[in-house]
Amino acid sequence: MKISAAPALLFSLSLLISPSFAASSDLTAYFIDVEGGQSTLFVTPSGQTVLIDTGFPGESNAERDAKRIAAAAKDAGVTQIDYLITTHYHGDHVGGVAALAARLPVKNFVDHGETVETADAAKKLYAGYLEVASKGNHIVAKPGDKLPVKGLDWQIVSAAGKVIEKPLAGAGKPNAICAGVKPQDVDTTENAQSTGSYITYGKFRIVDLGDLTWNKELDLMCPNAKIAPVDLLVVSHHGMAISSSPALVHALHPKVAIMNNGEKKGGQAPAWDVVHTSPGLVDLWQLHQIASGGKERNTDPGLTANLMGGSDAGNYLKLVAHKNGHFEVSNPASQVTKKY
Repeated sequence: MKISAAPALLFSLSLLISPSFAASSDLTAYFIDVEGGQSTLFVTPSGQTVLIDTGFPGESNAERDAKRIAAAAKDAGVTQIDYLITTHYHGDHVGGVAALAARLPVKNFVDHGETVETADAAKKLYAGYLEVASKGNHIVAKPGDKLPVKGLDWQIVSAAGKVIEKPLAGAGKPNAICAGVKPQDVDTTENAQSTGSYITYGKFRIVDLGDLTWNKELDLMCPNAKIAPVDLLVVSHHGMAISSSPALVHALHPKVAIMNNGEKKGGQAPAWDVVHTSPGLVDLWQLHQIASGGKERNTDPGLTANLMGGSDAGNYLKLVAHKNGHFEVSNPASQVTKKY
């Protein structure tokens, strides 16, 4: 990882950050509803915090997403973000950074480097992020890097349009599914630059690739799979059809998938079907019911954090993972918890 100043000193100091709360023996994650954007808060067994993305810009929604992230942090008993990973510079992923940083101190800002988009709005969004990131320690991640969090093996598997060159432990076998999957049009947007994470805690594995798109998924999984099967898949790109290739999803064999879609964003039929038919999948959880999905393409209401026609309170889903590989996902709104 590239660190902005005094690399050796800052990198070592980052390992010494005091935990935000008392350490536990579990890995906990909160999948926060930011209305079809992304924001996921991890609390590690050592008490460190990692936040992936910050949702939409605060000025457009009265700082709705920053408030929801702060509320989840309060529920988790944490008071700072040790590492903020910005997967890419689109408004639904980086827009809330300023409003969040005004509520919770952020120690380390992790990203893929400069934006590849040149429109005025994209430049403004990126400049706003850099202004906030300049107040902390700035880390530019590369595929193959590890995030220095205690108790976890947090691997960066994609960033800046590239993926890891060598397979991770347990991976590397030929992926037969690749033969039936064709590339899509080349994606020149920030989506294809997404910083993706493969996280291991004991025997438990989870992957979050941000909005990584179809062709980059094929780079990661074809002809040989560079990452191994997982217990939990965070569905890429909110369930948009330009992501979630069968070569990725089906080869990962997730037991559980969590889709961070909105009521009217994401959960598109092709992606939903790929995830829902993944071999070995036990449950698909959603942050929202999908307005266009009907009964055929919506999961059980008990596994859905926010139902259509409700008050849209911004309910989150919660994961508790154990070192032995067992884990639970719960929906506080429906009071449903399932063990795996």
